Amino acid sequence: DNIFRFTQAGSEVSALLGRMPSAVGYQPTLATEMGQLQERITSTNKGSVTSIQAIYVPADDYTDPAPATAFAHLDATTNLERRLSEMGIYPAVDPLASTSRALNPEIVGAEHYEVARQVQSTLQRYRELQDIIAILGMDE
Repeated sequence: DNIFRFTQAGSEVSALLGRMPSAVGYQPTLATEMGQLQERITSTNKGSVTSIQAIYVPADDYTDPAPATAFAHLDATTNLERRLSEMGIYPAVDPLASTSRALNPEIVGAEHYEVARQVQSTLQRYRELQDIIAILGMDE
């Protein structure tokens, strides 16, 4: 299942309790509830937990409060892109939209960090050129 169902359930309970909804109809306690849930999925002195969470993004809107609140608690995200899947590219991972807090020179080293940033920059430029070619055509 996915974390969005947790948000939906919280929204329904909030409505049943007569609470005034906040942004986009979600419960006013969304951030608090998401924080409490994510704190329960954490490492302790008795062991560690690696959590892989599926997060539904309504209408592919990453600014929607439900996924945005969940993403704030994650160390890394792997974003799947419908456009890549339609092109037959699997796994359909968008390297520009995917993130990791570990991509930090203090963690991965300065050289690895610089190479990763250069690759991201090249991929971003390629995407921009694809858009221009799609608009103007290849002959321009």
